[in-house]
Amino acid sequence: MMILGEDDGMSTAEYAIGTIAAAAFGAVLYSVVTGGSIVDALTGIIDKALKTSV
Repeated sequence: MMILGEDDGMSTAEYAIGTIAAAAFGAVLYSVVTGGSIVDALTGIIDKALKTSV
């Protein structure tokens, strides 16, 4: 059986990596949503929904 050292700083490092990953994901998501193709697609869907007769 191998005895390992203590992991006192481990949770802080994991939180830092998680925060960086979440910020990167947010930046990518923001760039995708604000891109022209997504805005055009959403506008087309809304226009089509408003022109539909019931």
